[in-house]
Amino acid sequence: MSSKVPPIILNNGVEMPQLGFGVWQVPDGEAEQAVATALEAGYRSIDTAAIYGNEEGTGRAIAGSGVPREELFVTTKLWNSDQGYDATLRAFDVSLEKLGLEYLDLYLIHWPTPARDLYVDSYKAFEKLYADGRVRAVGVSNFLTEHLERLIAETSVVPAVDQIELHPHLQQNAAREFLAGQGIATEAWSPLGQGKGLLEVPAIVAIARKHDRTPAQVVLRWHVQLGNVVIPKSVTPSRIRENIEVFDFSLDTEDLAAISALDEDRRLGSHPAHFNGG
Repeated sequence: MSSKVPPIILNNGVEMPQLGFGVWQVPDGEAEQAVATALEAGYRSIDTAAIYGNEEGTGRAIAGSGVPREELFVTTKLWNSDQGYDATLRAFDVSLEKLGLEYLDLYLIHWPTPARDLYVDSYKAFEKLYADGRVRAVGVSNFLTEHLERLIAETSVVPAVDQIELHPHLQQNAAREFLAGQGIATEAWSPLGQGKGLLEVPAIVAIARKHDRTPAQVVLRWHVQLGNVVIPKSVTPSRIRENIEVFDFSLDTEDLAAISALDEDRRLGSHPAHFNGG
């Protein structure tokens, strides 16, 4: 099945599907089936990470899918304990081998972990991998403006993507504005929040009813209309298929205003200024 997801153009000209499939918290044994279902449903972008422990299952699904490699966009991430120039190059090789791939489409530094003070060295290793053609684009995850300003000042390749926690309860307007000004794509993790909380908010339920859609589809459509790259995660086949069906309807100004009013600046995950674990 071909993909129905439009691409965004990254700052180096590479095309990245605006909606992809995330496998955070999916055990390796389940990842193969979940990714296979996603590829069958038309997803072409898959987002994993070394720390998720499911690169091998993800790789098996890719290998068995029959989808030509050039049609896929595969992202993984460098874990905190592997930061540093040489360690980064080694970790990249391990991830690539587990995924069973010849190259990556996007490699991200998972967290800045400022107490380690190794993210600039790690990113310089990313620049080498990029120059060598082993990865088509490089970027970061969970980086705040202060981390990005330093990175841009001390390296020569502006990150293509910053993957940050972003959902209607944490809309990250200032961060998104900064990223747009630098030509860096905003990618949302936990785009639907966690658990059912966000999907039971009356305003979102009402908008879903109005458009004859699910609350999850409404939130994903909100991301798409903001210009975010978005990577919803599910292991339920019906939800996997449902989450990609967001390109055939639009939210109106009233809908967007109602969702905008839900911002509480409330994080579900760790704060990047203080998180140094792993």
